[in-house]
Amino acid sequence: MTRAFLVVMDSVGIGGAPDADQFYNGTKPDTGANTVAHIAQACANGRAEEGRSGPLHLPNLDALGLGAATRLASGATTPGLEAAPTGRWGCAREHSLGKDTPSGHWELAGLPVPWDWHYFPDTTPAFSAELSSVAAEAAGTDRILGNCHASGTTIIADLGEEHMRSGWPICYTSADSVFQIAAHEESFGLDRLLEMCRALAPRLHKMKVGRVIARPFVGTPELGFTRTTNRKDFAILPPAPVLTNWAQDAGRPVHAVGKIGDIFSMQGIDTLRKGSDAELVLHLSDLVDESEDGSLTFANFVEFDSLYGHRRDISGYARALEWFDHEIGAILQKMRPDDLMLFTADHGNDPSWSGTDHTREQAPVLIAGQGSGEIGRVEFADIAASIAHYLNIPAQGPGRTFL
Repeated sequence: MTRAFLVVMDSVGIGGAPDADQFYNGTKPDTGANTVAHIAQACANGRAEEGRSGPLHLPNLDALGLGAATRLASGATTPGLEAAPTGRWGCAREHSLGKDTPSGHWELAGLPVPWDWHYFPDTTPAFSAELSSVAAEAAGTDRILGNCHASGTTIIADLGEEHMRSGWPICYTSADSVFQIAAHEESFGLDRLLEMCRALAPRLHKMKVGRVIARPFVGTPELGFTRTTNRKDFAILPPAPVLTNWAQDAGRPVHAVGKIGDIFSMQGIDTLRKGSDAELVLHLSDLVDESEDGSLTFANFVEFDSLYGHRRDISGYARALEWFDHEIGAILQKMRPDDLMLFTADHGNDPSWSGTDHTREQAPVLIAGQGSGEIGRVEFADIAASIAHYLNIPAQGPGRTFL
């Protein structure tokens, strides 16, 4: 019986979004952003030599069609990614009016976002006095720190010491529809941070803020602060069934890897495996070995985005892609004859671009286990429809199968 593995390479966009001019990093539109092509070009030009060297080397993803998909989406050159594809490949466009995690994942799972998200203004303060007061009350403190748009690593470096001294939580946002709360795991307490997020989430979801995110960190002012893997997203519930529900309702086991459980609030999900990307790739490998006939595995690898894209670290992003490609090569060798594994992305985060936010891009569609050939330009929702078709379960979204 067939099994399907949907693997989201978080932020690994391939440029070419037709509406990129409507999305911004600061005052600069995302027109021309291209995560994969610009990394490949930087590597070829010797501008990504920290911890690695030479042209971008992704033999497994390129064999599936990564370079070809990037050229199809944007027409950009992809030095080092010039293989003739042996997998099925194409590019996908998102229609939801966002370039964030919920928008991308919901639509990949068959549900274009049916409303406009609420975004906080890029001002200081970013939050209303009422919301700031409610956040402080949820924390049991007199006030909050931050109250602005910020990089998560920068704001804990800037405010971590004051947070530990005062006990006030660090609240901030970004160009995404998010309310993020950073707090020290020991001096503030991880359970207290999670409870604060849980208490605030219903109010923020009612405002159509997509996620309340707990961002725990450890460290000292003297040695510096580091975020931990105990992040938790409190996401708004999808307002209609998605791919995971379709599969579960058809009696199929559904396994989530990474932040998929948070994104979908565990809707339609039977098991969840979390950890760093290094741990997640082991979980995915185990599921290729062990998951049941007829099952769906939905995985997200976030560190391309969280560690390198937002920090505009081209070398780091290239290293992460090369590591992932190597690990995936071993996993692909273990697939069963009737398995399908589809690699895609939820948005872009071009590390060569201005600003620190996501970039509006198309996503690759790279399919192992279904022969070779171009599928052309498709929609995000077509991915869910295609996986449902492959698993022989009813699809309820607007997408059409390309299989």
